[in-house]
Amino acid sequence: MKEKTLVKICGLRRPSDAQAVNRVLPDFAGFILSPGFRRSIGLEQAVRLRGLLDPRIRTVGVYVDADPEEIIKAAASGAVNLIQLHGKEDDEYIERIILRTSLPVIKAFRIGEKSDLEQAVKCPAQWILLDSGTGTGKSFDWELLASFLEEHGSAGKAKSPESLRYRGDSRPAGENLFPGNHPWLLAGGLSPENVAAAVMRFCPTAVDVSSKVETDGWKDPEKIRAFTEAVRRK
Repeated sequence: MKEKTLVKICGLRRPSDAQAVNRVLPDFAGFILSPGFRRSIGLEQAVRLRGLLDPRIRTVGVYVDADPEEIIKAAASGAVNLIQLHGKEDDEYIERIILRTSLPVIKAFRIGEKSDLEQAVKCPAQWILLDSGTGTGKSFDWELLASFLEEHGSAGKAKSPESLRYRGDSRPAGENLFPGNHPWLLAGGLSPENVAAAVMRFCPTAVDVSSKVETDGWKDPEKIRAFTEAVRRK
C-alpha cells in the first residue's frame, strides 16, 4: 500500500483563501506570522482564518528569527497546530520552542550544497523542510538531493537508485527516503505541473506550495485544486 503524500498550502491571507482550501482539504495550511513578507498577516487575522478553516486542516505558523515569546503567544491562541522556523534558529532555540509550546516544530533548510542536507539530518525538530530560500518560489538543485538520497537514503539501508526507486515509475510503499527518519516537506518551485513528478521521484512526507498556486499574487482556487489533485493521484 502506498504511503499518502501530504499537502501544505502556505501563505493564506484572506477568508476566500480559507474557503478555497476547505474545498480540497489539504493536510496543512500555513500562515506567515513574521512581518515584512508579502504574505505576512498578524496573529488576530490568523485566529480569524483558523476559525474559518475546516478543523481537519492543521495550521502552521511560519516564523523567521522571531522572538520566541511571539511564537509562544501564537501557540496559546489556538491559531496554529505546528510551528515552522524559516530563519537561522539554532538547536537550542528549536528545543526551547518545542518545550514551551508543546507543538511540533518544522525547521526549514535552504539547500545550496550537500552540507545543508547533512545539517538537516541532525536537526532536533520533529519535521524538516527542504527549500531554496524563504518563499522564493524557486526550486533548489534537485540533483543534489537525488545524489544525497542515493548515498544516504532510507537511513543507509538502500543506496542504489534501483532499490530506492525514486527515479522510477512508482514510489516505494511507506518508504521514507530521507535519512534519520524525519518526516519531511519538499518545497520551492513546486507547481500543479511538476509536483507529481517530484512526489514520484523523492517520496517526501509532504509537499509545500505558495506562489505557484497564485494568480496575480493571490491564491487561485483552481490552481489549489489542481495542485492537490496532482499529489493525490500518485
